[in-house]
Amino acid sequence: MSRILFVAPPYMCWGVQVIGTWPPLQLAYIAGATEQAGHEARIFDAMNKSATFDDIRAEVESYKPDVVMTLDYLPVTGAISTATVPAALQALATAKAVDPDIVTVIGGPHPTFLYEEILADVNSKVDFVLLGESEATFPELLTAIEDGTVDGIEGIAFLRDGETVATPLRAHIEDLDTLKPAWHLLDWDDYHYTIEPWGRMASMLTSRGCMMGCSFCSHRQFWRGTWRARKPELVIEEMRELVDVYNVEFITLIDPYPTKDRERWEHLLDLLIEANIGAHLLMETRVEDIIRDEDILHKYRAAGVIHLYLGAESSTDELLESLNKGTDIDMNKRALDLAREYDIMTEASFMIGSPNETKKSIDHTIAEAIRLNPDIAVFPVLTPMPFTPIHEELKDRIRVFDYSKYNLSTPIIEPYEMSLEEVTIALGKCYMSFYSHKMIEVFALPDGFKRRYMMSAFKAMMNGYSTHFEALGIKMPKMPKLPI
Repeated sequence: MSRILFVAPPYMCWGVQVIGTWPPLQLAYIAGATEQAGHEARIFDAMNKSATFDDIRAEVESYKPDVVMTLDYLPVTGAISTATVPAALQALATAKAVDPDIVTVIGGPHPTFLYEEILADVNSKVDFVLLGESEATFPELLTAIEDGTVDGIEGIAFLRDGETVATPLRAHIEDLDTLKPAWHLLDWDDYHYTIEPWGRMASMLTSRGCMMGCSFCSHRQFWRGTWRARKPELVIEEMRELVDVYNVEFITLIDPYPTKDRERWEHLLDLLIEANIGAHLLMETRVEDIIRDEDILHKYRAAGVIHLYLGAESSTDELLESLNKGTDIDMNKRALDLAREYDIMTEASFMIGSPNETKKSIDHTIAEAIRLNPDIAVFPVLTPMPFTPIHEELKDRIRVFDYSKYNLSTPIIEPYEMSLEEVTIALGKCYMSFYSHKMIEVFALPDGFKRRYMMSAFKAMMNGYSTHFEALGIKMPKMPKLPI
């Protein structure tokens, strides 16, 4: 039996973490598989504890693990997690500094695709990289480390005599319901949804995979174009456990594509309505599925869905086509209008910073965000993650190579007609313009759930806005003040 310390790296990112703190679900899954295999496990969530590397060092010294494992982890999605890689690698180096005999392991999308870069780095203290889905791989690796037979483990990479060795990828786990997250290893006081009505937050997966081809996202590549779903009845059981045992009040479905199978999705909604578990649900899905589900959107709301994230992404059909989204701006408008009809809070993203971006085109994006009128708008900066299809296309425009900056809120690409600083200033203008307009609408709402929800969301966004741009050292105009 080995003693394993799982570490969520200490990384903070405005935008992703501005409205709440989510449990490190991916680590909880691997920790659960580790315990099922008979090993001892502990999770140290440095990210959501706002812990430091000194805190990680103290945890390693106290727990004395045989193995320290981390992921390129962000709380909502694994598709854009490159920004956490430097912190994850530093966490492993910290463990090695305490005890060079500790075995260090990293996994996730970025390491899966760029394991050679990680292992070739002379400063890297990584012993093994997990490639792809890891719940079956990691326990086998622990046994193989003890036996000295790591060559036979599928889905790993490591160095031997200075040369990189990568074993064949492992087949995906057929039955996702055989996996059980180690919920009991989490400190649940760390996880909160910070938007009124507030409450303890959890994250769940009801499916894995995506077959869509968005050029800026890694999900299709990481999951190899597959999609697998859990049984709706067992999803409900897990939700009941989260609510009844861990007092969870908000659950975010972090599936890349939870609604792919209409029949299964409607069955899950029906079970949620019947179960009445008493938790609010937040989720992301595709624009076309909301349009498809027009006749059952009332079930979304009755099932507890209060917040829906949609990737509108662009103000023009041409850019949507270049991103391979498979949607158009009229579809974006239709989906947002439908969700609004059923009193579901909508959040939409509008990407800026493409190579052809200009101040005029950003003004057009702002106007389109105002026209589509989601309840919440976010403006991610187009970021060519180094393992996505768009990276090769944009390679000659990349000006920032520090992975910690690949957080969707720091410009990485230099447009032909704008500087990076001008893109940053334009990003601030997007937020100020949209929310200055939106506030007029929200102030006019009668007191109730939506108005209170929106007001608290605005405050969180504004606080994050100020902190982010001050950290960049760029003087930005102040956001309008909210009435007390």
